[in-house]
Amino acid sequence: MDHGRLLAHVRPRVVPAGRLGDMYGRRALFAGGLAVFGAGGVVAACADRDWLVAAARLAQGLGAGTVNPQIIGLFQDVFQGRDRVRALGAYAVVGGLSGSVGPPLGGLILHLAGPDPGWRLVLLANLPFVLLTVPLALRLLPAGRPRGHRTDLDLPGLLLLGAATLGLILPLVGTPGGWRWAALAALAAAGFVAWERRYSATGRTALLLPALTRSRGYVLGTLVAMCFFGATLALNLVLSLFLQDGLGFSAPAAAAMALPGAVGFAAASTASAGVVARYGRRGICVALAVAAACIAADAAAVALLGDRGLVAALAAGQLVTGVAGGLVNAPNQALTLAHAPAGANGLSAAILQLSQRLSASVSIAAVTGIFLGAAVAGGAGYRAALLHGVLLCLALVVLALLFAVADGARPGRHGAREPHALEVARS
Repeated sequence: MDHGRLLAHVRPRVVPAGRLGDMYGRRALFAGGLAVFGAGGVVAACADRDWLVAAARLAQGLGAGTVNPQIIGLFQDVFQGRDRVRALGAYAVVGGLSGSVGPPLGGLILHLAGPDPGWRLVLLANLPFVLLTVPLALRLLPAGRPRGHRTDLDLPGLLLLGAATLGLILPLVGTPGGWRWAALAALAAAGFVAWERRYSATGRTALLLPALTRSRGYVLGTLVAMCFFGATLALNLVLSLFLQDGLGFSAPAAAAMALPGAVGFAAASTASAGVVARYGRRGICVALAVAAACIAADAAAVALLGDRGLVAALAAGQLVTGVAGGLVNAPNQALTLAHAPAGANGLSAAILQLSQRLSASVSIAAVTGIFLGAAVAGGAGYRAALLHGVLLCLALVVLALLFAVADGARPGRHGAREPHALEVARS
């Protein structure tokens, strides 16, 4: 059973959760979503039926989708200017380190406990953190005040967005039905855009706020986040697959290769607020250019070096791209979310996160498909698969760089600069 597929299916939940946080406050949604996530893990770990495990994992996805937009929404509500960049940087550090520690820890649990009960213990690993965090959230987070006016959730828009997301992801994870799902995604996306325009024209609050779609800074910043997020996750995956399948590394040894990148990412994220304050969007462009050059060097190393030299080059490349990522992630989020209209911090954060996860799903599916082909070819096929995967990631980073340069080219054609684009770094 592919539980990752179940989680991917519920990612659109972040959008209504973001709007609900804007409407009614974030504390209860944060604590409630986290409690649902923890309870789902307990049920899945104790289940003795496949369908119950699937249902519990679905509940976990709903809980996670409720929590995520509240975090960045809270940063938007509570922090301003440079403090907001620092908060986003700290969040990036924690996320990067947990992403590096989690897979080796899960592998160690499975190695020591065996497949069963190992997988059950892995699902329970989050429970202590949930039990600690929920009461702290209820005690420390601001409650927020419900708005005096009613804002509906635009349920038809949510359904169309969910259908488009499902139609995009299902063929990429091997669901029967082939590219008919892609046709569904295209129709649902077109219907979503048409509905949102009509809904907004009636004076009601559309899910896709016109203030966001008309904001060049928000749109371009979201495109930067999409491309770079997808590229970094796909690059980590393609390197891990090559090390294990192509070179015979153990899972812990392959995971250790990601540690230099995680350390570089954490160190750069802590310094990112100062970089944004001094250089603004230009700093992001330079960091993306460095990442692109490093990934291009990785591609050259794949083509020219032997196995030992290649491993050393890839480890060094992980460090450099990790540093570049730390200087891109939080600053780009801060500059992009600075364009959120009043009262829509959670919704703008949710759309940004959903865009990143869609990009990650597509990118990961692409490199996985490349390696499935390499597994059939065997031998040198893994080198070719690594090269193709690295070039795919390079293309995504170059796209991110082009979008960042376009955003940095403002003021626009009418000479008017959008508000708040750089003040977030200089406040």
